[in-house]
Amino acid sequence: MRKPVRKFRPDVDIADDSDSCLDGTDLDAYLDDADSDHSMVTRARRRRDSGETAPQRRGRLTQDERTRLSLLREDDLRQAGRPTVGDRWSTWERAEHGPTPCPDWVVTDLVAEDTELGVLKTGKEAEVHLLSREVPGTDRSVLLAAKRYRSNDHRQFHRDAQYLEGRRMRRSRENRAIAGRTAFGRNLIAEQWAVAEFAALGRLWSAGLPVPYPVQRDGTEILLEFFGTSEGEAAPRLVDTRLAGDELASVWHHLLAALVALAAEGFTHGDLSAYNVLLHRGEPVLIDLPQLIDLAANPQGISMLRRDVRNITDWFTGRGLPPETADPDAVTSMLLTEAGLSSS
Repeated sequence: MRKPVRKFRPDVDIADDSDSCLDGTDLDAYLDDADSDHSMVTRARRRRDSGETAPQRRGRLTQDERTRLSLLREDDLRQAGRPTVGDRWSTWERAEHGPTPCPDWVVTDLVAEDTELGVLKTGKEAEVHLLSREVPGTDRSVLLAAKRYRSNDHRQFHRDAQYLEGRRMRRSRENRAIAGRTAFGRNLIAEQWAVAEFAALGRLWSAGLPVPYPVQRDGTEILLEFFGTSEGEAAPRLVDTRLAGDELASVWHHLLAALVALAAEGFTHGDLSAYNVLLHRGEPVLIDLPQLIDLAANPQGISMLRRDVRNITDWFTGRGLPPETADPDAVTSMLLTEAGLSSS
């Protein structure tokens, strides 16, 4: 007699432990370690129903399981004592960390406390909050940008179909969940975006590009280097500036150098505009990089490069930069040459 087919229960799915997606690890492999073993599912259900704490492990979990564990952690914190200053204890210990060696300003102390200071930016897929991480009683503190990807309240990420090309998971049940935009599928998409952006920032920062240093990733939250003042005033987006004359030309040349370096790594931003560039101390900083496009691997790579170039050159020429200085065709050709690709 054949055994009945076991139905997948997304609310109790547990994934295997994964190494950091930095150091060249393939993103598909990083996201493809989900384990549907029946005995594990049974034990997870029993723990959930009884309120028992699950064994400590660093595997990637579904958002529902992560939420359940966070509630258990909060109960433990209430018993062990609340932070003296912040809203939560530092999540450094359980998170994935950025490229090493990390900058001196990163606070890695496990006794550090995180304090929410408000919202910096809202978007279709994520919100960015200002966070202070400090060690009480010392002068060790840092302001961070906490980018938190949404999942359950969004049924489809902005243009995610073209950006996720080549990132499909190997397990058909996960692909079906993503294609159907189920609650589990949306959680997977949110975590894919967080993983992708964290990996992209790590690679680009290590290559010397002007991007925020990725401090850590914990689930769908990424803590990033904050660009702004020590009082918490964020650096303006390019679209919010009033550049003209020599200052406009200087910023353009710095940004062009960044785009050349990006193309040399084989990528284009994928959603480049004056809204996704910060101006910090007179120089541009590229932000919002979850959709970073591999020019060779993505079938739409060259067309998306052309769109990126057109968007940003139109902004500069619209503010007075000579058209011959920021000619979109010439810039596109130069970037494709840098990437080792033909413009045809």
